[in-house]
Amino acid sequence: MSQGDPSGYPYQPYGAPYGEQPPPPYGYGYPPPPRSNGPSANAIVSLVLNLFALVSCCNILGLPGAILAGLAISKSSNEPQTARTMVMWSWILFGVGFVLTIGTFVVLGVNGAFDE
Repeated sequence: MSQGDPSGYPYQPYGAPYGEQPPPPYGYGYPPPPRSNGPSANAIVSLVLNLFALVSCCNILGLPGAILAGLAISKSSNEPQTARTMVMWSWILFGVGFVLTIGTFVVLGVNGAFDE
């Protein structure tokens, strides 16, 4: 049987010219799942790390960073751009507080505060 043989074969031959085969009815695979409008993982991680820095390292900048991260979680569904800005500032406060904490320990170590 050849491609040009109209003998009542029910299937189209393999390699039919372009345009002769209809497209699949459902596309190629399933559509992606819808994106949720819940809090982003970035804001949650920022909140947890800022609270951990506040409790464990006495990082005073962890408090405003945690407040900003909490506000960003609450605004993530209504105002996503404002929430992104708040998360960015939360991370900046976390980083600045971390650098200041390390700098304080270095200065204290150089001045002999840990010598006994």
